Parts: sequence; structure tokens; C-alpha cells
Amino acid sequence: MIRRYTNPEMGRIWSEQRRFETWLLVETAAAEAMADAGIVPADAARDIRERGGFDIGRIDEIEQTTQHDLIAFTTCVAERVGPSARWLHFGLTSSDVVDTALALQMREACDLVLQQLDALAAAVARRAHEHRHTPMIGRTHGVHAEPMTFGLKLALWYAEIGRARTRLARARDAVAVGKISGAVGTFAHLDPDVEERVCERLGLRAARTSTQTLQRDRHAEYFSTLALIGCSIEKIAVEIRHLQRTEVR
Repeated sequence: MIRRYTNPEMGRIWSEQRRFETWLLVETAAAEAMADAGIVPADAARDIRERGGFDIGRIDEIEQTTQHDLIAFTTCVAERVGPSARWLHFGLTSSDVVDTALALQMREACDLVLQQLDALAAAVARRAHEHRHTPMIGRTHGVHAEPMTFGLKLALWYAEIGRARTRLARARDAVAVGKISGAVGTFAHLDPDVEERVCERLGLRAARTSTQTLQRDRHAEYFSTLALIGCSIEKIAVEIRHLQRTEVR
């Protein structure tokens, strides 16, 4: 997306800064959950929370050597945390952090789109009432058919926006899932209870089962829903453009 067309809040959610902030959030939640379970020393979890931080420039510098973004990130954080960093990322695989953080970002982005859909629905509803008696010609195959009102057309859009919102809320629920099950999802180094605790701290559901990654059908559902919303908005925009043409007015 060209920067000038990007919603500033959406751009913030998908910025590098926010990505690493969310990774650190997951790492911290994991350390604290493991401290609760007696796996990680409590003071180490505290140090990770209080001292944990990063510098994007430093991460990029480390990645030139590691050729691995998550290792570069944890190395950078470890430099700030100090000796307690030996417990950072303990028992985890990269996708535990990356995929769980992605779920948080997708949920946050979804909440923003839901807010905007609600604002759109409210605006369309207001106009539908305003034009409930505004006459216009109804068309079939683009040809004059029967008289109708512009309010009816707006009511049609309002109903479609409502269906879009329902689908998006469902997709939000589908992607709000995390995994802390280690390499290939076998819980070889951590008990499933740790996964439950971490996800609970982050406001996510623990995946019922996963492998190295969270399964991508969740993401496909999410983006398919966004595509449908885009199609509805494009349809409305094209209709408005047609209705304002000099020949139609």
C-alpha cells in the first residue's frame, strides 16, 4: 500500500516496531507463565519484563550474521536483559512466538476494521432514513424498470455491511489462537498447561493441535473475509460513481 493511502492506525499495527513489540509481549508472557509453573526463576521472568527491550537497527545488524530474524531479535533483547536472558525463549520454537504474535496483530487489525464497518453502517443507515422518500428509477439490466427510493438502495447496502460485519467477527475469532507447543508441536519441552497460561495472558485461545506452525486455513478465512468486504465496498463505490454521472444525476 502506498504510504499516503495507508490508514495511520493500521500502518502502526503492521509496522516493524509493532511486530517486535508483539514478539516481546509473547516472550514475556511465556517467561511469566513458566515462572508460575516453577520452570523459570521468578526473578528471571521479572527481569525479562522490566528490562526487555530492543532496537530495530541493532536487530538488523545482528540478522546480517544470524540470517534469522527471531534469533536476531532474542539476541538483541538478551543484551538488555542480562544474565536472566538465559531463560528468554526457553523451550520455545520460533513459530511459537511469530505465529502467536501474528494472531495478536491480526486481531488488533480486525478490531480496527470492525470499528470502521460500524461507522460505515451508521452513516449508511442515517442516509437511508434521510432518503426513504427520495424517488429514483429502479433498473433491470441497466434499463428503467419501476420507481423506487434511494433509501431502499441504501437499506440494501446497510444489510450487506451487516453481513460483512458478522463474517469479520467470525474471522476474528478464528485467528485469535496461539501456540506454545515447541518444535513441531509435540510439547517435548513444555507442558500443555504452559500454553494455556500464555494464551490466557494474551487473551487468545490455545490451538487444539498444531505442528511447527498454526495452520493457515485460519489466515485464509480471515483474508477471504477481507476480500469479500473489499468487493462490497467497491460495488457501493461504483454504484455511487454511476449515479452521479451527468446522464443519471
